[in-house]
Amino acid sequence: MTQPTHDEAHGATLGSRLNWLRAAVLGANDGIVSTAGLVVGVAGATDDRSALLTAGLAGLLAGSMSMAAGEYVSVSTQRDSEKAALAVEKRELREQPEAELEELTELLEGRGLSREVAREAAVQLTERDALRAHARVELGIDPDDLTNPWHAAGASFLAFTAGALLPLLAMVLPTAQWRLGVTVGSVLVALAVTGWSSARLGAAEPVRAVLRNVGGGALAMGVTYAVGAVLG
Repeated sequence: MTQPTHDEAHGATLGSRLNWLRAAVLGANDGIVSTAGLVVGVAGATDDRSALLTAGLAGLLAGSMSMAAGEYVSVSTQRDSEKAALAVEKRELREQPEAELEELTELLEGRGLSREVAREAAVQLTERDALRAHARVELGIDPDDLTNPWHAAGASFLAFTAGALLPLLAMVLPTAQWRLGVTVGSVLVALAVTGWSSARLGAAEPVRAVLRNVGGGALAMGVTYAVGAVLG
């Protein structure tokens, strides 16, 4: 039998990867809906290809930069909070080692270990790396894998851009008589795919997720097209 290696993904590592993948799917979904609503709204007012391209590119860049900036700020705040929590834990370990050992014992005991086993495990973990043990068991933080705001910002930028390119290209590439139908059709199919993907990643019911996603996208395009038609 093949024995598992340390390179295999388990527990928090797998959960972290799924969260990143789910965020990428949702970022692409945002790019699809927002850009589709924008170009369809402009299409309701004019069929000029240059105007549609300008509006689509502006929406793509504004949306992707906004997503990246928002993700950077959010993850930076999370990282600062994690580093602050680790600093407090490090100080407490230095000033109150016995109290921290007892705290770790109680935490392990609360996870189902007997008092004796929990105490022995706490002692061994503390001797090996006290800060790492408390970070993982008490705080749920991996000191070697803190969130990276630049990675998060880049991933959000790329995911939104990838999603936004679909409605933009679907609107500007076909001829005038086909572009609206091609855009609406391709966007609804893409939203069905992202809705199904996000549901599967979250172990949820895919049919409802697909219907919500497609319905929301269709509503967004319908509203913006009506506004564009009225203003145009």
